[in-house]
Amino acid sequence: MHKLNLLLGFLFFVPLLGFSQTAEDDFEGSGTITNWLGDDCGMDNAFANPFQEGINTSATVLQYQDEGGLYANIRFEIGETFDLAEKPAFAIKIYVPSSSITGNQANQVSLKLQDGDLAEPWSTQTEIIKPILLDQWQEVIFDFASGSHQNLNEGSPHPITRSDFNRVVLQVNGENNNDLVTAYIDDFIYGVETGEEGTIYNQLVWADEFDGNGPIDPTKWHHQTQLPNGFSWYNDEQQHYTNRLDNSYVEDGFLHIVAKRENFTDQGHTKAFTSARLNSKFAFTYGRVEARAKLPFGLGTWPAIWMLGKNITEPGGYWTNTHGTTGWPACGEIDIMEHWGYNQNFVQSALHTPSSSGATENYGGILAEDVSNTFHIYALEWTPEEMRFSIDGTVYYTYAPDSLNPATWPFDADQYLLLNVAIQGQVDPGFTQSPMVLDYIRVYQEGTSSTSATEDLQQIQVFPNPVEGPLNITVPATLVGAQVKVYAATGQVLLQQFSQDSTSLTLDWSAYPAGAYLLVFEMGGEQVTHKVVKM
Repeated sequence: MHKLNLLLGFLFFVPLLGFSQTAEDDFEGSGTITNWLGDDCGMDNAFANPFQEGINTSATVLQYQDEGGLYANIRFEIGETFDLAEKPAFAIKIYVPSSSITGNQANQVSLKLQDGDLAEPWSTQTEIIKPILLDQWQEVIFDFASGSHQNLNEGSPHPITRSDFNRVVLQVNGENNNDLVTAYIDDFIYGVETGEEGTIYNQLVWADEFDGNGPIDPTKWHHQTQLPNGFSWYNDEQQHYTNRLDNSYVEDGFLHIVAKRENFTDQGHTKAFTSARLNSKFAFTYGRVEARAKLPFGLGTWPAIWMLGKNITEPGGYWTNTHGTTGWPACGEIDIMEHWGYNQNFVQSALHTPSSSGATENYGGILAEDVSNTFHIYALEWTPEEMRFSIDGTVYYTYAPDSLNPATWPFDADQYLLLNVAIQGQVDPGFTQSPMVLDYIRVYQEGTSSTSATEDLQQIQVFPNPVEGPLNITVPATLVGAQVKVYAATGQVLLQQFSQDSTSLTLDWSAYPAGAYLLVFEMGGEQVTHKVVKM
């Protein structure tokens, strides 16, 4: 950001009420924020919700209309300052209709924290920019403790050490442009929980990067091939799962799980399709799962990245002989990502429990962009109280039952990972084969001795941001040797991993198209991500 509307410094003072470290607004008349203002844009904070669907069926929202203002934004102030050391995270729900957008700005929303008592409030601001998807409600979390923030003044300290922020600014699709965009915003919350007592899952405890070529790693994966009822799989699946290289293999650093049309006889039964189903030989309780994947094409394909309780009794499963005591759904099932070939760019997450088995009741989905040609990052954040599902950092479904009991929450014991592509129902007559391709799958849990390294990672400076050409990076001396990657917001790797071999580095961003990018630093199993905006 260069600076906000110069008129900000001349606006008259609005008397404010103290918020006692709470600031929230559902735009139904019961919020604590009474002084929303729009700069260089139209704003209506009692607008009838035109998209009562998905995760937001409330009647009233805030309408944000950037009608070409160079620095369009909305904002409010509180009568004291935010205590980011105690409560570092903000949340909103947002819907941006694609029909409202002109120009080629990155689809994003930013939350800026400023000192509204300064003549130039933007001069000491900090900011988090998040990519958003169009034509759907989504929840966006801005976490200044563990998220990737950008200080306008590179000499500013980390936000959670500061006590001068009393203003929040929201800005959609960037600034310093005259393009149009309309957004609908709801359920602004300050102090949102991001994990149990601020738990941050930043310690890498298990992963498969799928390096090399050939069979899958047998120390990490088990091929589940046994027909569970003696003649077929559940859910009208039409394939045999095999342990052949034809159906699962690693090539050039990627795992391929391939569903194929072919007559194949196994266990006394012939089926018209083959595929693979992998069980992880690792199980865990609570943490973050992250997988970067491309999904198969074709009516009838049903790929999934999911989890089952280690205590499940299921014939042929890796854990059944040693830990199987409980049937499904009492063991619990967590569907991190499911996709069906008849709905090409829709992905879904779901939970199956004794209180919600059979017809899927607890689920949420989202339309994404080109999921079969483009890598996306599918993630689960699993805490003792809730599950949060996201794609490319955007949370689209949260499961948090009011009452946690064995019927609603069989998720307080170990679960293991499954990767598979099933064939279900009507199949495209022209279908021959299609793979699910994974770049990696990783599990993070709370670090036990990582405070120093985490603090160092948070001190990385990336500037200027937004950037047009050279991007400067400075890191503490303790981070020399950190691993660096650059991703497009879609998850595509633009710059393969390399080591930062000095405390300063310059990357040329001039060849990249305008938009949002992810700059990922990793050290000792911990990582931090900076979002870089190319102008």
